Amino acid sequence: MRVLLIGANGYLGRFVADRLLADPAVQLTALGRGDDADVRFDLATGSPGALTRFLDAVHPQVVVNCAGATRGGARELTRHNTVAVATVCEALRRSGCGARLVHIGCGAEYGPSQPGSSTAEDAVPRPGGPYGVSKLAATELVLGSGLDAVVLRVFSPAGPGTPAGSPLGRLAEAMRRAMQSGDGELKLGGLGAQRDFVDVRDVARAVHAASLSAAQGVINIGSGRAVRLRDAAAVLARVAGYGGALHELDGPPGPLRATIGHPRHDPDHPAPVAYPYPDGCGSWQQADVRTARDRLGWRPRINLEESLADIWMEAACRI
Repeated sequence: MRVLLIGANGYLGRFVADRLLADPAVQLTALGRGDDADVRFDLATGSPGALTRFLDAVHPQVVVNCAGATRGGARELTRHNTVAVATVCEALRRSGCGARLVHIGCGAEYGPSQPGSSTAEDAVPRPGGPYGVSKLAATELVLGSGLDAVVLRVFSPAGPGTPAGSPLGRLAEAMRRAMQSGDGELKLGGLGAQRDFVDVRDVARAVHAASLSAAQGVINIGSGRAVRLRDAAAVLARVAGYGGALHELDGPPGPLRATIGHPRHDPDHPAPVAYPYPDGCGSWQQADVRTARDRLGWRPRINLEESLADIWMEAACRI
């Protein structure tokens, strides 16, 4: 099976590439902006015609799109998350390859949900920020393209390779600095949000399964369980062997507190206000993952403690 992977060097794309390369039946070609891509192409600026010519030459049976941006202003997010997907869809429509498209969406497309509820694929999306809006627009382009396509709405990915600027990455970095400096207290903020964390290796398994399936439409990829970020911090402290006290800015009354990334409190510099979880999804998100089980035969295998242990391993190795 000839597979074209777009965004192979990204956070999710690296693990998708590893998973596909482990399948001896897959012949993988990587397309991206980096020098190590098999083919250099920038979806945000390249033309559909140029991509069509490449598709006709390679003739993939499956195109997997893991490319996109998670940070930046509305214009940048639209360019990398929406315009880029429009280019892919138009090129596939023009091409004679007839490839199946597996597109990586995001749980942020749904926006805030009712605490205690599980979000199914038929929920009306109401994204709460420009990132979710740009990803939802891309999903709508894929669903309206007329292509053989499936969108995997990945909730909150975790595990090895987690970006240092993500909430879990910031937790690990704050803990590393506290342990390095011998702080007996770690003061954190922004821990009230509850999110559905899913390991990146399980996401890669879902992409592989979707590539082989005939499933179309939207399929949620998550653990099916919301975890409070403060509980994730406690697990991270345990796997890191941090014996100090954890205090939170947005928790019950207690010692003076600072946001994630500010482990010391300086009385001359008041603790900053806790930032919201950056995906625009409010205080709660939990995926209903029954569709992934029924249509892809997929279930998450890696628990959050293992994901956090891998995040900590990488953070602890930083100098």
